Amino acid sequence: MTDVADLPDDLPAVRTALIEWYEADHREFPWRETTDPYPILVSEIMSQQTQLGRVEEAWAAFLDTWPTVAALAEADRADVVGFWTDHSLGYNNRAKYLHESARQIVEEFDGEWPTSPEGLQELMGVGPYTANAVASFAFDNGDAVVDTNVKRVLYRAFDVPDDDGVFEATASELLPAGESRVWNNAIMELGGVACGKTPRCDEAGCPWRAWCHAYEVGDFTAPDVPTQPSFEGSRRQFRGRVVRTLGEYDELALDDLGPRIRVDYAPDGEYGREWLRGLVDDLADDGLLAVRADGDSSERDADGDERVLVSLRR
Repeated sequence: MTDVADLPDDLPAVRTALIEWYEADHREFPWRETTDPYPILVSEIMSQQTQLGRVEEAWAAFLDTWPTVAALAEADRADVVGFWTDHSLGYNNRAKYLHESARQIVEEFDGEWPTSPEGLQELMGVGPYTANAVASFAFDNGDAVVDTNVKRVLYRAFDVPDDDGVFEATASELLPAGESRVWNNAIMELGGVACGKTPRCDEAGCPWRAWCHAYEVGDFTAPDVPTQPSFEGSRRQFRGRVVRTLGEYDELALDDLGPRIRVDYAPDGEYGREWLRGLVDDLADDGLLAVRADGDSSERDADGDERVLVSLRR
């Protein structure tokens, strides 16, 4: 039996927090407003290779053209493939499989949809992930969905090792019995809104911050996110401070800017004038700052060198 990662002791609280977060506010996609397996299957097939924002328009147009599974089954396959191509929905085989699946539902299953992941996998081109998604969202009868977003969430939140078996076992342990529809929607939403490649923990009000390992230690790497240097104390952090500080002033000399962005600034120290000039020059190269020498010969820095003045480029 595959090991399950260590999870918080109070799993009911973990589950409740995520579901309440999702139900309070989530992205509204039309396929989330139905339990009809046909439009849900169409959305799942389309979204395999296309961003959700683009899927919405294509999905609506597809259902306008073939509003029921019976209508799709009766369609000319060339028309279905042509639609797929016209809407840049990826490999045309997916259109062929979707059309064939519709025919199977009508001709082999007498219009009755399988309701389990295993049954749905009998449809042409429907693999384990898609079958489970349709079983979850149409029939509330699925297992835990484990996609890239869900792996990222589990890896960060509960320090789950990068192992497919452990991901699946842990996701199954977290899934509340009989609630696959809301749960799978919620954890996928968490990965898409709050725990993306660039995390938005506080901005999105992530409901798992109290338990999240990554939030505690400040390391948000994940299987699909390369290791990044810590933001705290990084050049990125101080570049941002330079820009914010200069937003409050028309112009500052280096020695006046330094203490405002770093408390241990010392003109001749490790984090002094040379270090700061490097940051400033980088920002100037990026077109964000203007750097000029002070034309007033009476104005010199502590070493008697000509002062350098810095301002935002507006």
